[in-house]
Amino acid sequence: LSWTSLPPETNLRHTCKKVMDLVKDNHPWFGMEQEYTLLGINGHPYGWPDNGFPGPQGPYYCGVGADKVYGRDIVESHYKACLYAGVKICGTNAEVMPSQWEFQVGPCEGIEMGDHLWMARFILHRVCEDFGVVATLDPKPMTGNWNGAGCHTNYSTEEMRREGGLKHIEAAIEKLSKRHDYHICVYDPRGGRDNSRRLTGHHETSNIFEFSAGVANRGASIRIPRQVGQDGYGYFEDRRPAANCDPYAVTEAIVRTTVLNETGVETKDYADH
Repeated sequence: LSWTSLPPETNLRHTCKKVMDLVKDNHPWFGMEQEYTLLGINGHPYGWPDNGFPGPQGPYYCGVGADKVYGRDIVESHYKACLYAGVKICGTNAEVMPSQWEFQVGPCEGIEMGDHLWMARFILHRVCEDFGVVATLDPKPMTGNWNGAGCHTNYSTEEMRREGGLKHIEAAIEKLSKRHDYHICVYDPRGGRDNSRRLTGHHETSNIFEFSAGVANRGASIRIPRQVGQDGYGYFEDRRPAANCDPYAVTEAIVRTTVLNETGVETKDYADH
């Protein structure tokens, strides 16, 4: 709370909770894939040569071996610490750029998603402190031919998870397609400026200026997993959120658009529920 005893502008949980309470009967589930990059204290990617760069991207994604992955002991310590703390972490993997990693949190319902991801981030920074390294959530920590870092957000409502739910998934994607600019502004803390360095249409990203969707398409704004397309129900993945997004803002925005049917760039203010 601020000195006025009211939630400050930076408390994005407050409005997210109001929105999630409104749609609780829809049972919105989320799973977020948090990418991050390990840096040395000097700001240089952890494990990279002091002068120069590692070999080109390709062998590092989900890699094994001391010449392919850097910092696995840190990653596994973070995973175990999250489990001990009760965070709903469900996996980790080495990412495309060396020293870049990802952990997944979920499935979480409603406000729980933001709560668990923020705690997982706190624990990550605390564990990295013990190892003398820094975890950055910058969406594009290295310029050039290196992947950026996102926070892909998987989402479904109860009707999407039922038999025949694909039509509800497609309807939600149609709503999202008409509100692309609003979501881009919400999906990083600087109104899209951070994500503009990442969403270039290259390195497994969509173009920030265009909305796209497809089955099993990692270069689209929204991806419907191949299995979901075959089964006819399940969930979809919004690949636009940046690694440094606020999960309260992201999950709130998705629900506002797909369940509360908001349009345009303005949001509706709902009374405390």
